[in-house]
Amino acid sequence: MTNPASESPRARVSLVYVCAVVLAAAATAGIMLLWRNIMERKAEARQNVFAVVRLDEQTVDPAEWGKNYPRQYDSYRRTVDMVRTRHGGSEAFQKLDEDPRWRRLFQGYPFAVDYREERGHAYMLADQEATERVTRFKQPGACLHCHASVLPAYREMGRRAGIGDERPAEQVMRGFEAVCALPYGEARALADAQGRPLVQHPVACLDCHEPATMRLRVTRPGLIEGLRELARAQAPLPHLPSVMRWRAGTRVRDYDVNAEASHQELRSLVCAQCHVEYAFKGDGKRLTYPWRQGLGAEAMEACYDEAGHVDWTHAASGAGLLKAQHPEFELWSQGIHARSGVACADCHMPYVREGAVKVSSHHVRSPLLDPSKSCQTCHRYPEAELLARAGAIQDRTRALMIRAEDAAVGLIEALEEAQKRGAAAGALGKGRALHRQAQWRLDLVAAENSMGFHAPQEAARLLAESIDLALRGQVELLRAAAP
Repeated sequence: MTNPASESPRARVSLVYVCAVVLAAAATAGIMLLWRNIMERKAEARQNVFAVVRLDEQTVDPAEWGKNYPRQYDSYRRTVDMVRTRHGGSEAFQKLDEDPRWRRLFQGYPFAVDYREERGHAYMLADQEATERVTRFKQPGACLHCHASVLPAYREMGRRAGIGDERPAEQVMRGFEAVCALPYGEARALADAQGRPLVQHPVACLDCHEPATMRLRVTRPGLIEGLRELARAQAPLPHLPSVMRWRAGTRVRDYDVNAEASHQELRSLVCAQCHVEYAFKGDGKRLTYPWRQGLGAEAMEACYDEAGHVDWTHAASGAGLLKAQHPEFELWSQGIHARSGVACADCHMPYVREGAVKVSSHHVRSPLLDPSKSCQTCHRYPEAELLARAGAIQDRTRALMIRAEDAAVGLIEALEEAQKRGAAAGALGKGRALHRQAQWRLDLVAAENSMGFHAPQEAARLLAESIDLALRGQVELLRAAAP
């Protein structure tokens, strides 16, 4: 038997050399396999960069865009899915049956007749035409600003007003004004000189992307004007750095969102084209965002008060009230995600990988339906814990909202009773003013689609103030009735 200690140094060197050669060969083979895999994946990714059809500003049909971008189009088509989450979703259930208090809260307004949960983007035009708020009540063409891919109609109406194609921004703005002023049915039936309909599709690729480059862009005149007003305001906007930079500059021109906003900002601003609070201004029903003083609840309320704006007079209380629309952008702006630079698309259109290709999912839906892609990229916690945290926020917001509804209904009943007994005009005026303030704060949270999750502390503050204002109104009326 050979003693290892007696082996020659040459034998040991030979063994080390053989091992080194084997390891080097194995490493080389591994690197070559990795290189081949990378090249295959790059080749696979390059297969997505080709053009089957030519896209331009007249290409509205998403199916045409889908020929060049099949992965994005495939997920866009899935917005027909109807899923009900604990506090909403995309199933068109009747909210008035789910919570009958709103029939009383909206008394005298079309929302007391039909108030349904929104379905996915694929249904936004069809559902607008099916709601009784349109079939039974007169609505303006301004509704198409958010419910349809309406750019071709704006351009055509701008041309009819004498604005040529060499001035595209002015053409769209003039057309926007013209369409807003039309009755809804006339706006919906607009056609070009050849008789081809100009309003056919819900929100489409053209509304958020430049056809030639696919760069994100803002196309809606309402948001373009709203952001200019916001840029002139002095409200804190840490989540919109481009606006802050514009304020720090010379201000020799208006804020141009498409020239100045970053890609990450645009991943929220393209959503803010529609997911915002708005009002119809004047006889022309011009769509307007109340951002002259900022994005907060009180700032928007002050803007409406300054203009003397009233959406409707409550049939029972006699108060001139405001109807919140869908203020996701405004409430999100008050939350930690906005301040941390998280965009709407990060959560509602998360990146997904198909083979070697990374694309943003266009299956726009609740992040709670896929927390692994929407949440866990930033929050390294189990799905169950993330869902429990979100659920706790929403459950607490819902419980607080019900208490605010009860308080507002109580104030309506108190005002109704005060009118019957002939209360003094001063007492009624105070009660109605408090009703306006209380219901505005309540409706901002109720009409917003996250059940408080976008900004939990702000939602709780608004609901707490709503309860306080409604109870103060009841106290004012009781004092007025006291002998």
